[in-house]
Amino acid sequence: MAPDRNRDRVRPDGGIDTLDPPPIDVVDEETLEPETLAQNAPRLETIVELLNRPALARVYVYICYWGPVAPPEVMDALDVSKSTTYEYVDRLVDLGLVERDDSTRPQQLTADPIVIVEQYVPIVITPTVLHALALQEIDEDVEYFVDRYGLGKLIAALRGAGLHFAGNTTQRMVASDIDVRETEAMMIIYALKPALVVGREHDPFFEYLFPDVHDEMDLPDPDTVENAPTRSSDTDG
Repeated sequence: MAPDRNRDRVRPDGGIDTLDPPPIDVVDEETLEPETLAQNAPRLETIVELLNRPALARVYVYICYWGPVAPPEVMDALDVSKSTTYEYVDRLVDLGLVERDDSTRPQQLTADPIVIVEQYVPIVITPTVLHALALQEIDEDVEYFVDRYGLGKLIAALRGAGLHFAGNTTQRMVASDIDVRETEAMMIIYALKPALVVGREHDPFFEYLFPDVHDEMDLPDPDTVENAPTRSSDTDG
């Protein structure tokens, strides 16, 4: 049975975790048992690999948002070489993030959205976050910010950007909240706009990041935003 993408999390091993809502007591003796931690390790390792390989995350997000797609469409849409595209697709298949249907020509790729919700850190990882991370492959401002401040602060900046476009905070307030210079806050807020624009439309877990303002952001159409990928017109591969 297909998961309800508004409520469920698809794990890399194919299982489904219900996410409505996360339990308060998510950390207990059972969850801390070595056997349980070992069983959950592959999921964590998968997320860590995506976080550490923005180019790989970029391919995953495209397939997740616009699948089923053929590899040539991924190549064209992301301007990636054929060999690199197939290398990344093979790795995503190995990680259990992408399914490849070889019964059709060209083969079709699909990917279920993943979400990590940790209450006690706290941190939320969804395709929108992975998209924001992947932007450093094509946007020098995002690359600079990640190099200077790291991934954790990028996620904080993404949250701040969403609140800003919802009219809840100013650039100066975002700068203060995440402890960066005001010019850097302005830079990263607008650099992350593509992830917000596309994520609000395609990420079924977008509301997890912005439960209070997900439908209040003043964002343009994806077709008008630079670095906001859209479905390639060449859908025949």
